[in-house]
This record gives sequence, structure tokens and C-alpha cells, in this order.
Amino acid sequence: MREKVAGKYRLHIAQSVADLSAAQALRHRTFRGGADGTGLDADSFDALCDHILIETHKTGELVACFRLMCLPDGAALQQSYSAQFYELSPLSDFDGPMVEMGRFCLAPEVHDPDILRLAWAALTAYVDEIGVKLLFGCSSFHGTDVLPYCDAFALLRDRHIGPARWRPKIKSSYVFPFAAKLRRKPDLKRAMVTLPPLLRSYLMLGGWVSDHAVIDRDLNTIHVFTGLEIAAVPPARARLLRLAR
Repeated sequence: MREKVAGKYRLHIAQSVADLSAAQALRHRTFRGGADGTGLDADSFDALCDHILIETHKTGELVACFRLMCLPDGAALQQSYSAQFYELSPLSDFDGPMVEMGRFCLAPEVHDPDILRLAWAALTAYVDEIGVKLLFGCSSFHGTDVLPYCDAFALLRDRHIGPARWRPKIKSSYVFPFAAKLRRKPDLKRAMVTLPPLLRSYLMLGGWVSDHAVIDRDLNTIHVFTGLEIAAVPPARARLLRLAR
């Protein structure tokens, strides 16, 4: 993935310890509430990933980051971050390169849709360069109370549950089995407002989710396994993404 400048932002792969530390500091602020900027969110998966940073072109301020782990095929899934929380054996026969996208976060004070568009443009280039067949990861809702998100989960249940042959099974002890438990009809407006922006993007491209969510008290999030089979992306949307690369 090459450096990309678009508007007031610059995207690049971390090249130094300082780059990685900046990403870990932003992750800490986002996921662990470290407003003073002194903490780092770091784990053993960092060494296995490419770390993508999005900065303001003018000042170099870091406004977003995420990490990408490349896997040769489904047989390598147990190396992934998601495998801690989901039983991924149904995907073990998936044939073709995969990329796990994780720890996507925006600086809490930043609200600019151009950042997400730039991230997806870069991801498209990355996917094309490697020949990726499946993009996946954990899409996170803030907090550990499922009640504010019941309309979103009802919408996921009705429209976006993954195919049975690939669908992850329950592994974690702390889950919300929304597909089985929820009986409500979703309020579509409330559902769309409460869906995380990254998850909305996955779904617009034809992505799907697990039938249960995992409650992650360590990161103070609720997340669902999310998969996007590249071959299933609507051609018109794929063309738009490639034009933005």
C-alpha cells in the first residue's frame, strides 16, 4: 500500500516505532478512555500486522488508524484476533487470501466522513494488490449495554446474518445471541443511527455478520464478527472504490 494524500489527509503504513506508538496511543484514547494521552493500547497481534495511519496533511496530527493482518487462507484463521472470541471453524475451508481489519478508530474529537472514505480507498488498493478474497474483523459498538442497540441488532438479524456455511459459532462466555433472542421489529431510523460507521460501510458493500455479539469488557465494547466476500461487492460500488484509490 502506497502513501495516499486526499484533501487535507495523508494515509500511510507505519514505518517506525514512533508511528506504532502514536497508533497505540490513539487506540488507548478511543477504547480505554485515556484522555490524557499517556496510555498505550498494545497487544501481541500488533507485531503481526500492518498499521495504517491517517494524519492531517498540514500538521501531521493522527486522526485515525487501523491494522491489517494478512492470512493465506481459512486454515490460518486461528492466528487472528477474532479467533479469541469466535469459533471460526466453519471458515477454515475458505480458499484464498484473507485480511483481518482491526482496531479501527477515529480521534474522539474528529467527525469527518472523508476519513472513512480514504480508509476504504486504501483498503481497496490493498485488497487488489494481494488478491484478497475475504475481508473480516470485529465491528464494535461502544459500551457493554446491549439495550441501546437492540434496533440495530434486530436489523442485522433480519437482513445481514452471514451464510450458514461460513457463520462463526459461539466461543466466548459473554455473548448476546441476538438472532435467537430478539423478537422486536427494528425501528429502521434508530437502527441506522446506532450502527457504527465502519459496520454500515461493510453492509453497504454486501458484508454480513455473525448471529451473536460478544461483550468485551476489556475494551468496553460489544462486537459482531463481520465478513465481506470481495466477489460479492456490487460491481458499481467496486468501481467507485477503485476510482478513489
